Amino acid sequence: MSGAHDHAPTSFNRAFAIGILLNTVFVALEAFYGWQVNSLALLADAGHNLSDVAGLVLAWGGALAGRLLPDARHTYGWKRASILAAFANALLLLVAMGSLAWEAIGRLGAPGPVQGVTIMLVAGVGIAINGATALLFMHGGKNDLNIRSAFLHMAADTLVSAGVVVAGALALWFGWNWLDPVASLLIAAVIVVSTWSLFRQSLHLLFDGVPEAINLPEVRAYLESLPGVTRVHDLHVWAMGTSQVALTAHLIMSAGHPGDAFLCQASTGLHERFDIDHATLQVATTPLMPPCDGPIAVNLSHSHSHSH
Repeated sequence: MSGAHDHAPTSFNRAFAIGILLNTVFVALEAFYGWQVNSLALLADAGHNLSDVAGLVLAWGGALAGRLLPDARHTYGWKRASILAAFANALLLLVAMGSLAWEAIGRLGAPGPVQGVTIMLVAGVGIAINGATALLFMHGGKNDLNIRSAFLHMAADTLVSAGVVVAGALALWFGWNWLDPVASLLIAAVIVVSTWSLFRQSLHLLFDGVPEAINLPEVRAYLESLPGVTRVHDLHVWAMGTSQVALTAHLIMSAGHPGDAFLCQASTGLHERFDIDHATLQVATTPLMPPCDGPIAVNLSHSHSHSH
């Protein structure tokens, strides 16, 4: 294999520690005042923020596990832990929002009085805390699905807290107590919509799906355009973790092995064009084995190279 690994994942340890601390304190504050003023919107948001604390812990654990070095039993290391963390995060949020929606629907039949001023003040604190936490993860979400899950949760919470402020103001000014459970349903809907993409992508990656940023036909076309390559067989692309992509392929070259410089050029191109970090390229004069999508004649008379 030939590959480039020049962009190691950025450490977000400090961001995770600060985010978990701030949100844990806010959960306690929001739950206390939600119970005091009988606000389902505040209690629901507190429950959601508690799930976000768990989500941040999961994301942090996944990021730390992904940095563990490979060994004889785990030759890729534990990079997939970050995908598992992103999937667990999404699943946790979807379950929490289902519970919230169920409770809100039950409360719609008999909405109780709420204290608008208290709701607005507590939710205002939430805007500050959630917004600050989201900013800690904002620049890492483009390249890492796990970090993006943390950012999306916090950004969604900022919007949700803003919605709770509006609901509290309307309940205070117009006496619309029914708005509290309605706001809870809207909270649930917003978060489900923002979470669904994360759930779908992380599940896709868990089953070795091609990452969404990778255009597989373009990757195949690039490999087939390399000098001396007549065909490409057994092309596979998958995510090792939420920030690293791997590739394996058989390059059929009738002239035989072109040398290490060719492999270096090919893997550098894969990295620069497609951000593929870990490429394994095997050269042969004829196909080596049946491809995954059907049988093919196997000729054991070949020449190949496997460099890393």
